Amino acid sequence: MGVWGPFRGPHLQLTLRLDWEAAYLDGRTAARRRATVHITRTGLDITLPESGARLFWPFREIRQTQGTHAGEQVRLERGGELSEALLIGDVGFLSAARAAAPEAAHFHEPGRRRLRVGLTFAALVAAIALAVGIYYVGIPAVAAVAAARVPVSWEEKLGGAIVDHFAPPSGRCEDPVRQAKIDGIVAALTAKARPQPYTFRITVVNSSVVNAVAAPGGQLILFRGLLERTDSAEELAGVLAHEIQHVLRRHATRMLLQHTSAGLMLAAVSGDISGAMAYGLESARVLGALRYSRQYEAEADVEGLRMLLAAGVDPEGMIAFFETLRAEEGRRPTPLRYLASHPPAGDRMETLKRLAATAPHRSAPLLPDRDWRDVATLCAGGSR
Repeated sequence: MGVWGPFRGPHLQLTLRLDWEAAYLDGRTAARRRATVHITRTGLDITLPESGARLFWPFREIRQTQGTHAGEQVRLERGGELSEALLIGDVGFLSAARAAAPEAAHFHEPGRRRLRVGLTFAALVAAIALAVGIYYVGIPAVAAVAAARVPVSWEEKLGGAIVDHFAPPSGRCEDPVRQAKIDGIVAALTAKARPQPYTFRITVVNSSVVNAVAAPGGQLILFRGLLERTDSAEELAGVLAHEIQHVLRRHATRMLLQHTSAGLMLAAVSGDISGAMAYGLESARVLGALRYSRQYEAEADVEGLRMLLAAGVDPEGMIAFFETLRAEEGRRPTPLRYLASHPPAGDRMETLKRLAATAPHRSAPLLPDRDWRDVATLCAGGSR
């Protein structure tokens, strides 16, 4: 099954596997195509059996974006914003590439994973000790490390506590039929996403504020004002895809660990569930006042648009909604809260337009217009 070549070491001779099975993504569509990858000394020879096409990726142009943690498949990317990608299920590929080609030395070495985990844990402990001593110095860096390693169960408890403060039961809009259609949009968006640990839950709040909040652990808070402002299910899907990416990339968790008290940081690192709930009110206030960085916003924009494309949802809804809010901002005396917490920028909209235009896609309506107009009245009640 593949080409094997000799590998000579100081005391023994081993065979080295050079041919590997993979999935290829062209960066413009969500389709995965079967591929075979042959390791050479300077790059990867890629063959797409279905079409007979052949590609060559020089090692110096390849980025490894997944495959450094246990259980992850290897993901290699090449190109700019809409990069091509290779998905390889066997991490042994990384060792083979490093052994066969000096230029592949930047690939992760799976054999060093245990050492890297130990060193990472030691670095985390040292960073926390330093933060306790001088508090403000190094907090953002410590928050980034801690957010990537806190248990999902801890995030879920913190997110639930935040929802309880943002959306007490008396202020929620509850209509099982209409809620099910909103939940269906989330299910459609996440159905083709790579495996992730979160169960997403939508809570609709009866408030005219035009806003949505992504809390840790998969909790999404949607205010009536934003729901009523959407003209189609696709527009809401664009907002939700953006917010889902904030959760998947733990942006909210990282911001809270950076800007709340040191107690929350220690509770996160220790996995203290009761500590997460105790800091719910503080975290809710902080999350309501903070603005995501331009880096986080750009990441949620691009990955949210990719999520729409993968789910077969028209990305024009996402672009139209953000542009409508931006146009209204200057005409309304009261600032729109969604733009206050998600800072608008013309170049962000232009990036989304460019990505959508260069990525061919097919889409089908999520809901008929009449059904969506009914869903948008979830908080108003009325007939269905």
